[in-house]
Amino acid sequence: MPKTAAKAASHGAAIRTPAPHDARGWARLWLWLGDHGMRLEDAGAVGVWTPDGWVTARPGDWIILSVSGAYHVASPLRPGASPGWVN
Repeated sequence: MPKTAAKAASHGAAIRTPAPHDARGWARLWLWLGDHGMRLEDAGAVGVWTPDGWVTARPGDWIILSVSGAYHVASPLRPGASPGWVN
């Protein structure tokens, strides 16, 4: 579980998980997630602390910081996956 609370000024914000080669996008994402993000071995994937525990976000997925201060991951339609919230 992360040690820090989500940034109050960012409530209602969302960031798309960047492509593996997008260094600038990843730097922005790590800054925004803080302790709520975890590096994963899978290139381009990030662990996000959500109300349901750690969820994997992949390139193109949206990471949303809700008004409650909790992060959520939403995935676009992928072959074999259902659209919508991952958590």
